[in-house]
Amino acid sequence: MTETQEVRDPELPGRLLATERDALVPLLRSRPDADFALPSAGCPGWSVRDVLAHCSAVLTRVVENRFEAGVFSPESNERDIAERAGWTNARVVDELERGMTEAGPVIAGSDGSLDAIALGEWVHAGDVREVLGAPGAYAGAGLPHALTLLARLTRQKEHVPLHADLDDLDEPLRLGAPAADGPPARYIGDAATLVRLYAGRPLNGASYELAGAREEELNIFG
Repeated sequence: MTETQEVRDPELPGRLLATERDALVPLLRSRPDADFALPSAGCPGWSVRDVLAHCSAVLTRVVENRFEAGVFSPESNERDIAERAGWTNARVVDELERGMTEAGPVIAGSDGSLDAIALGEWVHAGDVREVLGAPGAYAGAGLPHALTLLARLTRQKEHVPLHADLDDLDEPLRLGAPAADGPPARYIGDAATLVRLYAGRPLNGASYELAGAREEELNIFG
């Protein structure tokens, strides 16, 4: 049984960011400008470029320690995107690459409160991969790091207890708070679909079983 890690690994968020950087940035640099204008199903109302501008802005804020009142609110996110409206797509990708490189050590030196940012960035990378039809959306090389982070964060949030039997892993995964008054909810399916459930992303007809909890109860970003 894969248990939620109680001891924080401060380097884990940085490893997740670096792993995704090495896959995502070359993909983005190989795509035409028209692809950056495609709509994102995972973030309704945003284009691929908007998602990337949001991601790069968040990481730059982490690196520069800029967390003013209201930061990361919908209004703040829209301002960050608007501030980059005059940038070329290449400049947005350059900022994203720097952020995915430099934010890891900053997050490692924090008290753990910034760890969720790395998971959010990885999910957004999945949003982009899916729009572009690239493999690895909500999966890929970073998946083991992401699942470890997800398990620890859901426990910290005292989220719905869930036992996940994943097609992709030999050992089951426990997420959320320890089950107190009965058995935990049960999930059977692949890891990418589990991530979609926790991130509130479209399931696209994925086949899975969920018992003891509703889909909307699992969303940690809602």
